[in-house]
Amino acid sequence: MTLENDRFLRALARQDVDRTPVWMMRQAGRYLPEYLRVRKQAGSFMDLCRNRDMACEVTLQPLERFDLDAAILFSDILTIPDAMDLGLYFVQGEGPMFKRPVRDAAAINALKAPDAERDLDYVMNAVSTIRRELNGRVPLIGFSGSPWTLATYMVEGGPSKDFRHVKGLLYGDPAALHQLLETLATAVTDYLNAQIRAGAQAVQIFDTWGGALSTPAYKAFSLAYMEKIVRGLIREHDGRRVPVIVFTKNGGQWLESIADIGADGVGLDWTTEMGDARARVGDRVALQGNLDPSALFGSPKVIRDEVARILESYGPGNGHVFNLGHGISQFTPIENVQAFIEALHELSPQYHRG
Repeated sequence: MTLENDRFLRALARQDVDRTPVWMMRQAGRYLPEYLRVRKQAGSFMDLCRNRDMACEVTLQPLERFDLDAAILFSDILTIPDAMDLGLYFVQGEGPMFKRPVRDAAAINALKAPDAERDLDYVMNAVSTIRRELNGRVPLIGFSGSPWTLATYMVEGGPSKDFRHVKGLLYGDPAALHQLLETLATAVTDYLNAQIRAGAQAVQIFDTWGGALSTPAYKAFSLAYMEKIVRGLIREHDGRRVPVIVFTKNGGQWLESIADIGADGVGLDWTTEMGDARARVGDRVALQGNLDPSALFGSPKVIRDEVARILESYGPGNGHVFNLGHGISQFTPIENVQAFIEALHELSPQYHRG
């Protein structure tokens, strides 16, 4: 099937485009009233994820409102640990929790990587359904959490501010943590490859909590496992390259090392200046980002000025995918998202040859 709009894929390949492509992390989500309607109808968040038609509907919703250059699968990063029978549940105001956290070598030894095609078939069903309904409109992005980020939730039992359990394991029994991360790297590789076979045309690894680590710990316990995953991914499918993006929140200090693991694109949060990042990596990778999501609470002029600043910082040429520096806030006014997209479409063509 021919893609009507392949700007996103071309930008990741550092090829010429007519304007800077854009998508938003969490673009299908709680800031949209139509999402909230489907979420209520589904009954629970995971029931929504497991219903292929509803997951498809909410994936496509932002594309009906905004002129975006990619769709991203509606799912959750904790599908893999959920399939490991850790008792995932959600607490209002606190987020995801696990009934059976994994905190010692014995619990880690008992874990097995799930079979993505069998144990996570609902995700693949959603991917194939979304791909069919997109009908070549824009590419579909699949995703997973990084092994380190998944491990933080599995060991902590939920969100954490100090990561005392998982860091206690890191410094107290590093061999056990490495074993957990090996299992998760195998699971993530299998999971992303299954998404690609089901129809995902690009994939992103979300390393949400990598920035909580020291430099040596980040390289040993997060980056090394993402590199292993990247090396194990299907990179050619349906006659086209399948790009992979790696995003470590608060990871700008390790940009050069991240750019060396073989990914096509590196996501940046708003704490790293886009022009500095480009100077540091050269043409090794495309760069994705990096508008502060909170800028979308400003006036249309403020939003336009921020978009202009980031475009100017990156400068002319290819290899830039515009995005937020993290997920969009559920409280974001929809008209401000529209102002953001319109500003980008108006201002970015001057930076491209066509």
